[in-house]
Amino acid sequence: MEAVWNRKGSKEHFWRSRHLKLNDLKEETLGLGNQYLSKDNIPEYPYPEFVVSHVRHDTDEEGLCGIMKDNGFKDPFRDQSSELDLLWWSLSVGPDEIKSAERRLLEKTYPDQTEEQLQKQQGFLEKFTTSAAFLKTSRLGSYRFTFPLEELLKAYREQFCSGAKPVMQVFKTVLFKQEVNYVVLVHSPDQEHQFSDYPLLTDNPDAVCTYRDGCFIWRPEAMSETHGYELIVGPDQMEAQELFGRDVQYYVWDNVSIALHVENKQVLNFAGRLRDNLKSCRREILTKDGVTYEDFPTEELVNELWPDHPSPLEKDE
Repeated sequence: MEAVWNRKGSKEHFWRSRHLKLNDLKEETLGLGNQYLSKDNIPEYPYPEFVVSHVRHDTDEEGLCGIMKDNGFKDPFRDQSSELDLLWWSLSVGPDEIKSAERRLLEKTYPDQTEEQLQKQQGFLEKFTTSAAFLKTSRLGSYRFTFPLEELLKAYREQFCSGAKPVMQVFKTVLFKQEVNYVVLVHSPDQEHQFSDYPLLTDNPDAVCTYRDGCFIWRPEAMSETHGYELIVGPDQMEAQELFGRDVQYYVWDNVSIALHVENKQVLNFAGRLRDNLKSCRREILTKDGVTYEDFPTEELVNELWPDHPSPLEKDE
């Protein structure tokens, strides 16, 4: 375990070359005193598998102006734990991905059920997908670029890998106060010697995150942050039972980040395609008294940056 103070002034603990599941993470942090991770009274919750085909990059006004000026993305802040220039992206998990994951979980749990029986199952997974990894709000800014994963990797392959297939590796697990971040490193095959200490991201059914057929497969360890429901697994159905009072528990939540390695602050260019993939979102602000939300930004800045775009700015809500 290593630790570093990030640019936001928060201390983060991290483990290189490993994606640690929560049970392993608890053993590794016995002396750390994390009040959320150490809890053992968390209500039962599901363990679905999300198939994710899109990624997102959230930013503020300053970042938006820089992205437009550069016609793409670059790293303004070197990653302090690795001293690398990285482009950071998050998995974009929406209602469709949640519904598909719920269906796969039901089919796995009740393999002998008919289609009619599966159709009678009431939705339950959305009650548990309530952490920041699933919300339409953002803690990083009011502007969101969302790209198909294949489009992002194609641009990276052409601009940084000389057309070769990028290499994906297990980069690190990062623990914040209440968040666990599993980071996947993507880099050019020409740099394999530089990252030889990091294991390849393989299609392992027990891994938290893998890559397959143009999608990331994410098997979250904790989805809720605030656990207000308990999973009840019956003989033929699953359901979410609401909790109240002291039965509601606060826990860690996890997410996956994709870090594309670039050198010397080079730009991953998306000239002509940025505005089409841009939406506004509500910014989430953490305070000592809780969470507040900013209103959606006006279209004024976006219209100044892209005055000839024919469509109004969409809201991600």
